[in-house]
Amino acid sequence: MARPAPWWRLWPLAALALALALVPVPSARAGQTPRPAERGPPVRLFTEEELARYGGEEDDQPIYLAVKGVVFDVTSGKEFYGRGAPYNALAGKDSSRGVAKMSLDPADLTHDTSGLTAKELETLDDVFSKVYKAKYPIVGYTARRILNEDGSPNLDFKPEDQPHFDIKDEF
Repeated sequence: MARPAPWWRLWPLAALALALALVPVPSARAGQTPRPAERGPPVRLFTEEELARYGGEEDDQPIYLAVKGVVFDVTSGKEFYGRGAPYNALAGKDSSRGVAKMSLDPADLTHDTSGLTAKELETLDDVFSKVYKAKYPIVGYTARRILNEDGSPNLDFKPEDQPHFDIKDEF
């Protein structure tokens, strides 16, 4: 029969067990459901005129820009999008064409993506996903993305970019 180990050999193990017993471990108690994630403010619709108010010219205003009709709050990148910054021309509007073409030419600072090459459309999708969606919070959509020119709903609109989007919050 094996002899029990002397108590001094078990001391580190006992100290570890005591420490683990005293450290609170966050978990849901039996019968309780975990708290849902915090819901952000509802997204909103922006007309071109409303979006233009957030072009980075006012120090006390957030800076917004839209790509593919999705409006992002880029205030945390003020050094890039604020007044006098290198990409300020993109702020306050949907600049999808400029993003696709990697252009700051005023003629390209528009939502219109017609006539872009396959490579430019790929660039637009990559920048949209890997830069804007990855770094900046979504605060809304351009009205053009959700509504057709005649004011009817755009049936191609899919709010996949905003998990807590609820159309009732928009009106």
